[in-house]
Amino acid sequence: MATLSIRNLPDDVHQRLRLRAASNCRSMEAEAREVLAKACGPTDAAAVRDIQDFVDRLYKGRKPRNVAASLIRERRREARQE
Repeated sequence: MATLSIRNLPDDVHQRLRLRAASNCRSMEAEAREVLAKACGPTDAAAVRDIQDFVDRLYKGRKPRNVAASLIRERRREARQE
């Protein structure tokens, strides 16, 4: 397993982590592992499906293509006019 050292952790964050660990009957190290594991855990597949369903309904099967390129072109046109 890997090791991680965190430098320059603000005092208030350290204090909140200590209190959170105590309330969960864990060491600070175990609490930090739990927080990081949840933050970096797998994406909830159901939430992803819900978002995809929403996008599908929103565009009714006609999703735009090359959206990023269109936005870049539009921004460049605006910049030239400024």
